[in-house]
Amino acid sequence: MTVTLITGANKGIGFETARRLTRLGHTVYIGARDAERGEKAAAEAGARFVQLDVTDDSSVAAALARIDALEGRLDVLVHNAGISGDWIVDGPTAARVFDTNAAGIVRVTEAALPLLRESDHPRVVTVSSSAGSFWAVTNPDRPEYGLTATLYAASKSAATMLTLQYSKAEPAIKFNAVEPGFTATDMTASTGMTGGRPAEDSARTVVRLATIDPDGPTGTLQDENGILPW
Repeated sequence: MTVTLITGANKGIGFETARRLTRLGHTVYIGARDAERGEKAAAEAGARFVQLDVTDDSSVAAALARIDALEGRLDVLVHNAGISGDWIVDGPTAARVFDTNAAGIVRVTEAALPLLRESDHPRVVTVSSSAGSFWAVTNPDRPEYGLTATLYAASKSAATMLTLQYSKAEPAIKFNAVEPGFTATDMTASTGMTGGRPAEDSARTVVRLATIDPDGPTGTLQDENGILPW
C-alpha cells in the first residue's frame, strides 16, 4: 500500500488529489491546519487526517512522527499548501506568503526525508505555478504575461527552484513541480477571475507525477502536456 501525505488538502486541488489517489489504493493522509475541516475532508475522500501547519515546525514534526509511528515510511509527499496573501504587497505579507509557499516546503521536506528514504520508490510533487516561470511571464503568447501577482509569483518561482535543488541533493527521490492550470478555487475566486476549470481536472497532473515509475523524470516543472521551460 502506497503511503501518501498531502499538505493543505482539505479543499481544492489537494482534496481532489487525495480522492483520486485513495481510489488508486493509496493510504492518504490529508494534512490541514483546521482539525474540523481536515477530519471532514478525510472522511469524504476516504483518507486519514493529520493536523499539519506548514508554517509551524512543531506541527510539522508531530505530523511526520505520527505517520512514522503508523506507517514507518512515506512513499509520496505532495506539497499543496499555499496562499496568495490576498494579493497585498508589503513586508509582513511577503513574509507570510514566502513562509507558507516556500519555507513550508523546506520544513515539510526536511521532516519527511527520513521517511521518504525508507520507501522503495519515493516521490515528491510540488503544486507550483507557471506564474513563477520567467519564460511564461515574459511570453506574450502565455496568459501569465498579463498577470500581476507579485508575491505569489515570486514565491512559486522559489517553490520550483526548491524542487530542482532537492532533486539534485536527493537523487534517489523523484522531485517534480506542477503547473496545475487555471482552476476554480477559493484563491482564484479572490482575484475576481472566473472561468477556471474544476479542481478535479487540475488534480490529474498532480496524480500523474505522484504515480510515476522509478525511471520517471525528476527536477522538472510540468503541466498536463509535459515539461515546461521556466
